[in-house]
Amino acid sequence: MIWRGSCLQNLLQSLRLGSLSQRGACICYSSQAASSLQQVSKPLASCVDGENEYANLDWDNLGFGITPADFMYSMKCSKGGSFEQGQLSRYGNVELSPSAGVLNYGQGLYEGTKAYRKEDGRLLLFRPDQNAIRMKMGADRLCMPCPSIDQFVDAVKGVALANKRWVPPPGKGTLYIRPLLMGSGPVLGLAPAPEYTFLVYASPVGNYFKEGLAPLNLYIEEEFHRASRGGAGGVKSITNYAPVMKAIGRAKSRGFSDVLYLDSVNKKYLEEVSSCNIFLVKGNVISTPAASGTILQGVTRRSVIEIARDHGYQVEERAIPVEELMDADEVFCTGTAVGVAPVGNITYQNRRVEYQMRAESVSQELYSTLEGIKTGIIEDKKGWILEI
Repeated sequence: MIWRGSCLQNLLQSLRLGSLSQRGACICYSSQAASSLQQVSKPLASCVDGENEYANLDWDNLGFGITPADFMYSMKCSKGGSFEQGQLSRYGNVELSPSAGVLNYGQGLYEGTKAYRKEDGRLLLFRPDQNAIRMKMGADRLCMPCPSIDQFVDAVKGVALANKRWVPPPGKGTLYIRPLLMGSGPVLGLAPAPEYTFLVYASPVGNYFKEGLAPLNLYIEEEFHRASRGGAGGVKSITNYAPVMKAIGRAKSRGFSDVLYLDSVNKKYLEEVSSCNIFLVKGNVISTPAASGTILQGVTRRSVIEIARDHGYQVEERAIPVEELMDADEVFCTGTAVGVAPVGNITYQNRRVEYQMRAESVSQELYSTLEGIKTGIIEDKKGWILEI
C-alpha cells in the first residue's frame, strides 16, 4: 500500500486533523480494496485517536538497534532529472539491481535525525533543514541529484507522523529517522548511476552507547585513519563507515567505548570519533577540530558551539594536537545519535588520561540546554524546532 505525490501533504494535514475519513481518502485510490484500506488505516488511526497510542515495546530498555517502524518513504529520479513524486509504504525490503551504483561503487549518503514526543503528545523535530543542506552538499560531492530542502523535510515529517506510535514516551528515547540517498540504477563502468532513490525509514532508539549516560572511554587509533585530505570525510558518505569497523571492533574487544582518530598526514592532530565530533574544555575555552574537509560538519556540533557561545564560553575551531588531551579539564563528544556524551578517559600510546566527572560539568550544562530545546522544555528562540 502506497501514498503518492501530493498525497503525502494530505497525509500530514489529515493526521493533524485527526479525521479517519480524511486519512482514508488520502491513503488509497478508488480502485483499492476496502480491506486494504482498513489494514493500512488502523495503525494511522491509533497514532492519533488514542487507541494503542504506543507500539508494544519495552520502552524502559531501548537500545540503539533496528526496530523498524510501520512506514517508510521513497522517491526516485533519473540521472539529470529531479525528484518529483514520493510515496509512503509499509516498511520492507527494497529491490536493487546487482549492478546498482550503490552496491558496486558506494554511491550513497545517509543522514540521521530524531523525533521527540512532548508530554502533550505533540512531536518535535530538531533542525531537519540542516540535515537536508548537508545531504545536498554530499550529493554534489558524489555526483548525485538530491531532493530539495522542502522535499527532504516533508518526507521526514511524513515518516514521523505515520509512525507516531513508535515515538517513545517522553524521557524514554526518540524515534531515530534515517534518510538515505543512493545510486540505485545499474552501472558497470565507473560512472554515476542512471537512477537514484531517496529513502526514509525510522526506528525507536535509546542511548547509542551501551554505557548509557555513563562517561565514555576512548582509544586513540594510530594504525587506521577515518579520512584523508581530498576524500569524502567531510560528507556523510556511506563509504566512510565500513573502513572504521575494524578499528572499532578491536577497541571494543579491549573494553573501550569507541575510537578517536588522528589526521592521516601528520598523525598528531585530533579528527573525530567514529560516530561523533569531539570537544576539549580548558578553563573558559572550548576547542573542537575545525571542519576542514576531513571532519563531518555535525548538526549537533554546530548547535553546541552556538549554545556554548551563548553561555559565555570562548569556542575555538582549530587544529588540536593530541597532546592537548593530556592537559584538558574535560572532554566530551557530540552527535545526533549520542547527543552530548562526557568522556571519562582516553588511552593513547599505552598512557591513560582520566577526566574528573563533576555534577556541574560543561558538558552537562550544554547537554541540559540542548535537550531542553529539543524536547520543548526550554523555549526555542533560535528557530531550531519544527513542531508537527
